[in-house]
Amino acid sequence: MRARRPSLYLFYAFMALCAALIAGRAFAEDKNNEPGLSEVLTDLLHGVEGDNPTAGPDRRVPFGRDEIQLSFAPLVKQTAPAVVNVYASQTAKVTSPFDGDPFFEEFFGRSQPRAQSSLGSGVLVDPSGVIVTNFHVIKDADEVKVATSDGREFTSKILLKDETLDLAVLKISSDKPFPVVAIGDSDALEVGDLVLAIGNPFGVGQTTTSGIVSALARSHIGVSDSGYFIQTDAAINPGNSGGALINMAGQLIGINTAIYSRSGGSIGIGFAIPSNMVRAFAEAAKSGSEYFERPYIGATFDLVTPQIAESLGMETPHGALVSAVEPNAPAQKAGLTPGDVVLTFNGTALENVDALGYRLATQPIGTTAQLGILSKGQEKTVEVALERAPEGAAQTEVLLRGRSPFAGAKVAQLSPRLAQRLGMKADLKGVAVVNVDRNSPAGDFGFQPGDIVREVNGTTIDSADKLAQAAQQNTRWWRFTIERNGQLLRQVLRY
Repeated sequence: MRARRPSLYLFYAFMALCAALIAGRAFAEDKNNEPGLSEVLTDLLHGVEGDNPTAGPDRRVPFGRDEIQLSFAPLVKQTAPAVVNVYASQTAKVTSPFDGDPFFEEFFGRSQPRAQSSLGSGVLVDPSGVIVTNFHVIKDADEVKVATSDGREFTSKILLKDETLDLAVLKISSDKPFPVVAIGDSDALEVGDLVLAIGNPFGVGQTTTSGIVSALARSHIGVSDSGYFIQTDAAINPGNSGGALINMAGQLIGINTAIYSRSGGSIGIGFAIPSNMVRAFAEAAKSGSEYFERPYIGATFDLVTPQIAESLGMETPHGALVSAVEPNAPAQKAGLTPGDVVLTFNGTALENVDALGYRLATQPIGTTAQLGILSKGQEKTVEVALERAPEGAAQTEVLLRGRSPFAGAKVAQLSPRLAQRLGMKADLKGVAVVNVDRNSPAGDFGFQPGDIVREVNGTTIDSADKLAQAAQQNTRWWRFTIERNGQLLRQVLRY
């Protein structure tokens, strides 16, 4: 026992010496503003390496029980009151094969209209009651009601809607300002960022789900023509449409618009319209615009395929190929020619042709943009003016009357501005249907805004007046050809 005491004393003395040395080193390191022992150990446990291990990334995984138990609750309390439920109702016309038959109508009566409704979500972006939602939530609605998170219900007014973007702006009114969510910068998003999706799935009530940004600049998902979406794995289900996608700063960075699912439920692939597009659309609505007007440069673009990229000496296929340029348009004045490839827009690389359309749509009219292009094997930068689309010479809208299948349709000569208003390509020519009265022969026969009338009873239609004359013919037989979404549809009927 006595023999062990000197060894014990030596061990304690050694430990005390080590502790003194470590304390002295830590003091010297702190004095020189260098990381101490505790910081070094912490960084090692976090897996950070390098000459300056404490200078780790701003974004990291949670470490320790306290961080794992962090909650999204404060963020939800801040943003959820600005997410509303949107109820759209319409009266659907029900047809019966016995309509018009006196015998059956005597016993069974005429078919009665039937009410239909749709359910979605919306986001308050202005204290005055401006709400952004999806177009498909309020499509063809006769009445749109909004229920706020505090239980109040309002009848809303549709300020602006655009089917090609799948966006709509509503307006409700109250004596007190509404809670809002600030619109953030969707271009600042990175894959892996945490996000929250807030909406009303399946009509069960306001629901919040969390996830990450799975991908950026998704296109060709068949939801709208904007072709530029944020992909997230936050659970999005039917009824979430028009709801908010929130970042960790409590800002709106997207409007939830679609899910990829064969079953109708969330499988971890959802899409949202970027907030920069939402901001531009909301500003147009608040300014009183009748439609969302995009800048015009007078050029059409195509996809850069691998074959085209190889022929132009490009390492990878990206950017937008200039396929046509209108005479005296801003694109021609800037020096763009068919065959050029637009690589960047205001310094931002373009993944594909959809990215160029998105970047253009978010820019204000009356400004200029810097385009980085590849022209004849040389890269250069040109400045192009962003102007309003030309109105054209003949902009008179003609309402068709008389006893014809076209009665109740409003038509006009196509121009770049009218084509943009109807969501059509700017280079299309002809006489287009601008609007259709739902309770008219044109509505019954299925005419739609954007239809281009090419021929009626053997007469080629090249002006609105000529179509109005053709619609006044005294005949019961009608043969006509229309162009819809690039396809020619021919119809022969007796009316």
